[in-house]
Amino acid sequence: MRKLFGTDGIRGVAGVAPLDRRTVFAVGVALAKHAGNAPRVVLGMDTRESSEWIAATLAAGLRQGGATVESAGVITTPAVAFLTVSHGFSAGVVISASHNPWQDNGIKVFGPDGYKLPDATELAIEDEIFRQMEQDHADHEHEPVPEVEESDRAEYAQALLAAVTGLSLDGKRVVLDCANGAASAVAPQLFAGLKGEVQVRNASPDGRNINEGCGALHPEVVARMVVEAGADLGVTFDGDADRALFADRHGRVVNGDAVLLLAARDLKERGLLKGDVVVATTMSNMGLEAALKRDGIRMLRAPVGDKYVLEEMRNSGASLGGEQSGHILFQGRSTTGDGLLTALLVLDIVHRSGKSLDELIADLKTFPQVIVNVKVREKKPLETIPAVQTTIRAAEEELEDSGRVVIRYSGTEALARVMIEAEDEAAMRRHADAIAGAIRTELGV
Repeated sequence: MRKLFGTDGIRGVAGVAPLDRRTVFAVGVALAKHAGNAPRVVLGMDTRESSEWIAATLAAGLRQGGATVESAGVITTPAVAFLTVSHGFSAGVVISASHNPWQDNGIKVFGPDGYKLPDATELAIEDEIFRQMEQDHADHEHEPVPEVEESDRAEYAQALLAAVTGLSLDGKRVVLDCANGAASAVAPQLFAGLKGEVQVRNASPDGRNINEGCGALHPEVVARMVVEAGADLGVTFDGDADRALFADRHGRVVNGDAVLLLAARDLKERGLLKGDVVVATTMSNMGLEAALKRDGIRMLRAPVGDKYVLEEMRNSGASLGGEQSGHILFQGRSTTGDGLLTALLVLDIVHRSGKSLDELIADLKTFPQVIVNVKVREKKPLETIPAVQTTIRAAEEELEDSGRVVIRYSGTEALARVMIEAEDEAAMRRHADAIAGAIRTELGV
């Protein structure tokens, strides 16, 4: 069992273990020791007020471990993955807690191939982190922030535009919600050269407003903006811009499932959908599976987490995968979810088709779905709690082939997530409330 790494790196409250200065420094040393001889590491970060001191402390640890460090400054998570590969770095590290509130932060690591680290590697790094924490390292409270390589953002933006040669937004009105996060440093310049009318919102980070009432956690916000602006569509990113959600011209939210359907059809039509297969997760709606099947496309399910979707894509040879939450993965184009790339590719599909976003996904009929989050004091295996198992079995027996029950712990927060979808919405909500209630009684805070 990993003790520090979750489904997306090390995450917690900034300044509190495991994101206190002592542990962050030890993480830097441990990463350097696992990155080969004389490693070179690139750092990027989001807009949280804690990101600078964490980056500085981590860089000090990396240097202590023998690494040289380059900083890309405020930049998106997928940009760091891109720079890691394009510049031949030994590793790339992002200081970000993605969609979490500003008080949180995190450390995400990419290997030299631009992919997130396998679980076994994270375990080995954890062992080294704990060994380093036993050492008497000096205090690192006043470490300097690494000097930023200003050309990195422009290089990443050019690479994105190269993926959609010929895209024009001329005659289109688009709203972008940058979540006051990392997209704020890239998206305005990226979209400025695509003609059309692009309205950029929530791109004024102050260190504490990241994800606050905006961004991919609140897609209804950009949906409302689209209607108010009379726009053709809207795009909203999370704090580190590794995912994107959309809104159509009618103000309806378009999630990752719909984007997978849209992209799969386009790739298949052009003969680019390898094996006619798409990788989704346990959270993707049964309606997506049915729509893909009608088009002769098979859907595989992976555990939640874009790194696990990528693992299944590499195992199955799939060229497309993603999550309902907006992580969309295009094999051969990126090594991780990339919200800006996804936005450009969706806009390109709309541009080439001559249709609106809502027209392209009009036949996607989703089963009613509910997700209930329960705060827990510990992540005890649910199969060991009889009261919880009784409620889960009752739901599975009643729903059978007309629904699904997925219960899991969040990999980044102290939450149990209860997801049920079913044709019968009343039964769905009844069972979701029963299971959530059992978990709350046994493990709730």
